[in-house]
Amino acid sequence: MPENIQLTTTGLPKGSDQFVEAFARGLSVIKAFGPSHQFLTLSEVAQRTGLTAAGARRLLYTLITLGYARVDSRKFSLTPAVLELGYAYLAALPLCDLARVAVDEYMEKTGEICTVSVIDRNEIVYVARAEMPSPLSRRLGVGERLPAHATSSGQILLASLGSDSLEAYLAQAPFERFTKFTIVEAASLKNAINQAGEQGYALANQQLELGICGLAVPIMDDRNKIVAALTTSLNLARHEHESILEKFLPIMQQTAQSISRGLGYRGN
Repeated sequence: MPENIQLTTTGLPKGSDQFVEAFARGLSVIKAFGPSHQFLTLSEVAQRTGLTAAGARRLLYTLITLGYARVDSRKFSLTPAVLELGYAYLAALPLCDLARVAVDEYMEKTGEICTVSVIDRNEIVYVARAEMPSPLSRRLGVGERLPAHATSSGQILLASLGSDSLEAYLAQAPFERFTKFTIVEAASLKNAINQAGEQGYALANQQLELGICGLAVPIMDDRNKIVAALTTSLNLARHEHESILEKFLPIMQQTAQSISRGLGYRGN
């Protein structure tokens, strides 16, 4: 099974009577699709999930019967109905309602992209995003995922992990390199994560995309725990790297604090 689709079982052995293999396989089929894999043949689904062609076919046609997938000219794709699976979770998060208002206000004040994200294994997931309309925008939306190691939000959220969890994450190094600035080695990434935790913000300069600098600050809950990251992505053609902190960090911290207060945080 390809690494980017591999399922985790939170410690349950696959032979356990608490683990439903067929359900796990069905989830792997759904996860085989993505922004760069919207349309897949049967053999491509089988290859990306590690299933046999017969097994993949049964699961795909089960999804079609339930309305979560379609097939056209031997190409399978997911339907919008599959969004119900994720939005049921997002709709239940008090964070999301607070975040949507906050990112819109930040974007209106600054004209810059603003997102709120949470961490899911090796990736950060957007739960809110605001961006000025532009033909050049990447049009990433709620539910989109980015690699944690190459993003400022990821470094903030990784700083919230316990030492054992962080070491387990770092043990996967070297990570994927997206630009010459991407931190891929465990020791350097650990330093960046620790620094983010100590200073209360992370600055990822062109680590995911050349010409883009990300600035992230933590969002806290009523237990004084980091539960999300607020991030702005800045085009270095319009902003000098040296002026980013002075210009954007105060308003970022103010915006994050307003969300945190709404979640019950009572710290400074």
